Amino acid sequence: MQLYHDKDADLGIFDGKKVAVLGYGAQGRAQALCFHDSGIDVTVGVRRNGKSWEKAKEDGLKVAEFADAVKGADVVLMLLPDEIQPDIYKEYVEPNLKKGAALEFAHGFAITYKLIVPPKDVDVIMMAPKAPGDMERIVFTEGFGVPALICVYQDVTGNAKKIALGLAKGLGSTRAGVFETTFDNETYTDLFGEQAVLCGGQTELIKRGFETLVEGGYPPEMAYFEVLHETKLIVDLINKGGFELMWHVVSNTAEYGGLTRRERVITEESKRNMKQILKEIEDGTFKTQWRQEWADGLVNLKAMEEKEKQLQLEVTGREIRRLFERKN
Repeated sequence: MQLYHDKDADLGIFDGKKVAVLGYGAQGRAQALCFHDSGIDVTVGVRRNGKSWEKAKEDGLKVAEFADAVKGADVVLMLLPDEIQPDIYKEYVEPNLKKGAALEFAHGFAITYKLIVPPKDVDVIMMAPKAPGDMERIVFTEGFGVPALICVYQDVTGNAKKIALGLAKGLGSTRAGVFETTFDNETYTDLFGEQAVLCGGQTELIKRGFETLVEGGYPPEMAYFEVLHETKLIVDLINKGGFELMWHVVSNTAEYGGLTRRERVITEESKRNMKQILKEIEDGTFKTQWRQEWADGLVNLKAMEEKEKQLQLEVTGREIRRLFERKN
């Protein structure tokens, strides 16, 4: 995969152009503010007089309703949650998207699963920062940027890639490095990472470890520190220098114990289940289940959230974090 940097991108691609950022959540706010600071003409598209409307105005940005933001825009960024993108697109974007404009996404979900089918006369691109929105903004204001991916799904004008790289530069991402991939690859790997490792796998591993210690008669506070509190320390080391740095920094006892026992926790059966998770992402099973959950009002998701809050691990964690809060 080729890596792009500042020299490969030109903010001049936006000279005289209007950019509409639809949505003002974590991603929308971070990207809109960074683009504005980079000299790009940005208008935020949100529902009138809502919290996002007022927040964008307070931040000094131009604000308009979705349809008005899209009208005349040369680049339209769909920075809304996956579950509402198709409806917003159908009602506000599709009727107002001008010929030759660029339709941009930060995640490939809607395009990969054909929940949005753009017209043939527009560019379709992605610029996907590899960080939460708040972190993107912090790193940008510090004079750097977070890594990002770019994708070109449809290039009508011949400028699709230049626009995607320009957006990455406007966010500061070309200072760090930008890879080019495809919508499908970004969608499938992103969903798999969330479900099997980052959000799903990691939380279940922590939960099971906590339960094992508590059921073994150990204080929940001790269990919390060992399986959750110290997780960040280990992940930070891996992020900084890979497994090699982490094994170098931890004790020899931890290294030997980890290397000789880890495959008894994450087994071949675990990997088979991971492959099934990936298959369900690729064949659309997960997409269908998630779309149905959204249509049903997120009843199951809300129930799972409430159940998670009641876990002894979560109750213990809230109590411990309260004890260690800094007092002003």
